[in-house]
Amino acid sequence: MPTVPPPYIVRPNTAVLTRGFDPRLSVGSARPAVFRSSTYVFSSPEMAERAFDIALGRATPEAGESIDLIYSRLSHPNAEILEDQIAPLEPCAEAAAVFNSGMAAISTIFLTFCRPGARFIYTTPLYGGTQHLIHQMLEPLGMTGIPVAAGDAHAMTQAIVNCPDCKLIFIESPANPTLVMSDIAAAVEAAHMHPDRPLVCTDNTFMGPVFQHPLTLGADLTVYSATKYLGGFSDMLGGVVMAKNRALIDTLRGTRAILGNILQPDECWLLDSRLPTVSQRMYRQSKNAQRVAEGLAGHPKIARLLYPSLFTDPEQVRIRDAQCSYPGGIVAFELVGGKVAAYNFLRNLHITKNAVSLGGVESLSCHPASTTHSEMSADELAQYGVSDALVRISVGIEDWRDLLAEYLAALDQA
Repeated sequence: MPTVPPPYIVRPNTAVLTRGFDPRLSVGSARPAVFRSSTYVFSSPEMAERAFDIALGRATPEAGESIDLIYSRLSHPNAEILEDQIAPLEPCAEAAAVFNSGMAAISTIFLTFCRPGARFIYTTPLYGGTQHLIHQMLEPLGMTGIPVAAGDAHAMTQAIVNCPDCKLIFIESPANPTLVMSDIAAAVEAAHMHPDRPLVCTDNTFMGPVFQHPLTLGADLTVYSATKYLGGFSDMLGGVVMAKNRALIDTLRGTRAILGNILQPDECWLLDSRLPTVSQRMYRQSKNAQRVAEGLAGHPKIARLLYPSLFTDPEQVRIRDAQCSYPGGIVAFELVGGKVAAYNFLRNLHITKNAVSLGGVESLSCHPASTTHSEMSADELAQYGVSDALVRISVGIEDWRDLLAEYLAALDQA
């Protein structure tokens, strides 16, 4: 949607409330309305031709040019508003594309930039859905995925150097659910030296867009499950990809038009309304999680506690300090007593609900080995540190003292 920018630079928390929306085009509405339309009326036959030329890549829009909309599978007003308003949250982002889920966004990245015969590198462990995509869809299509342990910068560099026809480096940092961090800048440096110049993409769902900014570290793309912290209320699905290079986003939008996985107007409107509070929510969740993690540290029923502010490995501390400003809202730990203790802990929670997903204002807990990561083999689970004793908690905005008291009581029952 065309809009007149102010004669000065505004900061991200202002831009998400003002950029990309012109009230004059919505009967003076102070906030965007929902535009539920499948098709759009052209202003003239010439403008219809121009719109199709641009949509099909035969032409590029001029600076400030207003292009007629065509069809909601390609784009629609709410998607354009959301994409314009969300980009400032990720420093260095020039453009964004929205999808109807995080997995839709990730799938579109792989299907756009990798082809049969191509190779890509990915960190492990990964979110279970991404792992499933790689093994059950991409590899049967003739693509080769090369796993590298999260946090091992040397192994990542060597994998990139020794990977012919490398098209993409996919980094999930922190890793789900072990919270191991990977050195994004080191991967970028190795990618820039590779003759194929593979793209570097970071799944920034756990820390972004507030506590970690992959594009400032040199990554080409950053992807989010907007279902999580961006949406923040566990009531919608969405995905977002942002990039420094607008041409990359234009290419993704072309694939999106074919796959038909654009985020629908109602969800775009809902997600857009959540953007102004994402920073406040994430700061509260991170502070709560840090207090909870520190309150649980050293508990005799916890065999291993995973939280960024409590890292002891020097390399993990270095990466954390180099690329994250806050430790985030996810806490994970292994219980003494294995799976039985983990299940007993979960069944004795009341404030915190036993459910998958994360990033909502309510606290959620799950057992990754039997749920989100259950498609991994026993060898993969063991290799990646996703044990039967591991519990993951997404800390919400409740009073942290109530959460800590609940976890201490549940540990007594475990």
